[in-house]
Amino acid sequence: GLVRLRETGSADRLDAYSETCLRRVWQAERFSYAMTTTLHRAPDATAFDDRLQLARLERIATARSAATDLAENYTGLPFG
Repeated sequence: GLVRLRETGSADRLDAYSETCLRRVWQAERFSYAMTTTLHRAPDATAFDDRLQLARLERIATARSAATDLAENYTGLPFG
């Protein structure tokens, strides 16, 4: 952003800053919601909700790709 502006005169990265950050923020919101609904039972949960929650946990425990996705999101998404 600022370094690029200083070195090249281009403000393209600064112009895209809000859009770039908002994508990251919404991914963090998605992950937060997924973790909350996976790890906490809602007081009004139905039998279907309970089974869906268990299926999410089983997927994380048995699928390397799901575990990798969780780990990448948990440790932080890349900037940009």
